[in-house]
Formats: sequence, C-alpha cells, structure tokens
Amino acid sequence: MRRIVTTLTLLFSFVFTNQAQEPYQFTTLIDLEATPVISQGVTGTCWSFSTSSFLESEIMRISGQQIDLSEMYNVRMTYPKKAWNYMMRQGKAQFSEGGLAHDVINSVRDYGLVPNSVYTGLEAGADRHNHAEMVAVIKSMLNTYIENPGRNLSANWQMAVAGVLDVYLGSIPEQFKYEGKSYTPQSFLKMTGLDPDAYVSITSFSHMPMYAQSILDIPDNFSNGSFYNVSLDELMQTIDNALENGYTVELDCDVSERGFSSKNGVAVVPEDASLTPKAWTAIYPELTVDQDLRQERFESFSTTDDHLMHITGIVKDQQGNRYYKVKNSWGTAEDRTAFGGYVYFSEAYMRLKSISIMVHKDAVPKNTAKKLNL
Repeated sequence: MRRIVTTLTLLFSFVFTNQAQEPYQFTTLIDLEATPVISQGVTGTCWSFSTSSFLESEIMRISGQQIDLSEMYNVRMTYPKKAWNYMMRQGKAQFSEGGLAHDVINSVRDYGLVPNSVYTGLEAGADRHNHAEMVAVIKSMLNTYIENPGRNLSANWQMAVAGVLDVYLGSIPEQFKYEGKSYTPQSFLKMTGLDPDAYVSITSFSHMPMYAQSILDIPDNFSNGSFYNVSLDELMQTIDNALENGYTVELDCDVSERGFSSKNGVAVVPEDASLTPKAWTAIYPELTVDQDLRQERFESFSTTDDHLMHITGIVKDQQGNRYYKVKNSWGTAEDRTAFGGYVYFSEAYMRLKSISIMVHKDAVPKNTAKKLNL
C-alpha cells in the first residue's frame, strides 16, 4: 500500500511540475495610454522619469494631449532642496541621486513644468544622462561648507550649488515657447490641466498607524513625505481600481529581488526560490504573500526602496494568473528587456515588493477613501 501511495505521489508531482513549467503566454486585459519608454541613463533619477511618465499619462487622461515633460527640470529644482536638507543636518543625512514620487509633485507645485524640448538637462553634445560627477562635486562642496574651514560659514553656498547645477544641467528656463505659444513653467502647468494637490501616496506596513498619514522611514525620503497607510489587500484593491477606471499608477518598489528580470520582462517570487531562474521564462507556483511576510521582509531589509516605475495595465498568462504591466526607464534595448521596456509583475511580487504607490485621489476605492477622509 505504501509503495502505491508513493507512486501516486510521484505521479501527481510529475504532472504538477510539468504543468507548472509552461512558457509564458500573455494576454492583455488593460492597457492604458503612456508615452514611449526612454532611458534614465547612468543616473539614480528613476523617481523623476517614472513620475513624469505618470503625469504624462494623467495629461492624456485629462485633456488628450501627449506632452513629453522634462524629467530633468524636476531634478534640477529638487537638488537645492536635497542640498538644504544635507547642510542643515550638517552632513548627517543622505545626499544622493535618489528621490520619491512626491518630490516631483512638490517640484511641480512650487516650480511648474516645462516640456523636454525646452529643458533636456544634457550637457552640450551628450546623448545620455550621467550625474555621477555632478553629485560628487556638489557633495564635496557641501562637506567643505559644513567643515567651515574659514570659521565663518559663507551665505553663498546655495548660489554655489545652483551654479554647479546650471553648469551640468543647464540654466532654469523662465519663459519659453511651446507649439507657438509663450509660457512660464507655472502657466505651462496650468495648460496641462494637472492639479498637484490631487495625488496621494499610499503604502501598507504594520508598524505605521492604520488609515493615517505617517512619514515612511526609507533612505530616499529626504523630504519627509507622508503616506497614507492601508492594509495590503486595500493597497492591491487601489491599484486594481485605478487601472480598471482608466488611471495609471506610480510605483515605488524593490527590484533587487532575484525574481526581477528586466531582460526577461517578468518579476516573480517562486515558492521554491531555487527555481527562480527558470521562473523568468515559465510558470511556477509562487509565494502566498500576507501582511506579516511583507512586514518581515521590509524590516529585515530583504525588501528595499530602490526603484520607481509606472504601472499602466494588466495582463494574464494562459493559466489565468494576473500580472501588472509596469513601465521601466532603462530604455528598450532588446538585450535588456523582453517587452519593449516593460516588466510584468506577478500579483505575489507586487504584494511583497511594492513599497508604495501614488494615484489620483479619485482612483482610490470609495470604501478606502472614506477611511482616509479623502
């Protein structure tokens, strides 16, 4: 009898394994409008590229206009704020290329928007972004001011930072023409129809008060932005509700997980971690992710805040499993991506490895919005 049971177990295991090894065949369920995939170059400015893409989709949703926004204008207007934070904390803070979606929204609210045709942020002759030298120079300057070798701190440090930014990224446009009309950054923002105050950041962690706004303690949150905290199921429901009603979603996530493969265009978390490389190209059972597992991975630094992307749709595989269509900013080279610069996130990956989202407040499900007093 034992031999028969063992044989049946092996047989079922063989059948299940074979079934689980089907190569992916994706079918589109939702595909919302987005501008073409571009590259952030050799920079850590995914926060501006992804959020600018998100706002470009919002402009298309609101007015039907397709506008290529300047990612580097947002970056240029945000660096002085990073420098201020670093200086006032006397170097006891992070000064890096990183940032979050709300940094772009803050920049838009304070300084407006400009099109990419007006402000590319590229040095003369350059064809891709690289901020390594610029950041090193600014940080070195700030450290010198903090050390205060002259024992009389100069009040000109902000002008010095602005000067370096102008050298590397270009001077700030005060007036410009776009499609034959004259604008300032603020009047251009008004023309787009965007309302910076219409967007909310949402996360899901058990160490934060539920249904309240709290500062999310992650390294790139230099500006101390607040996030609404909801349950994991409500976070996922908000993403789904947004996409189902024509709203795209800004995403902060972890892409250091082995299951994330830009080259293969998928992000998955196999139940058996040893099968991860195979799961880049074929269907395997995935982890069941609940609030506790999500929290444990966050607190152990297994889940980290290291990349921002833009969710524009939903696809499904031949077994009916759903995946989120996520726009990346690493270009479209065929040796780096399987789906033209997009990565398909499984539901398990999204539940485990998302840090936060940003959506238009009207995209939040009514029952969740009521709890958040939106």
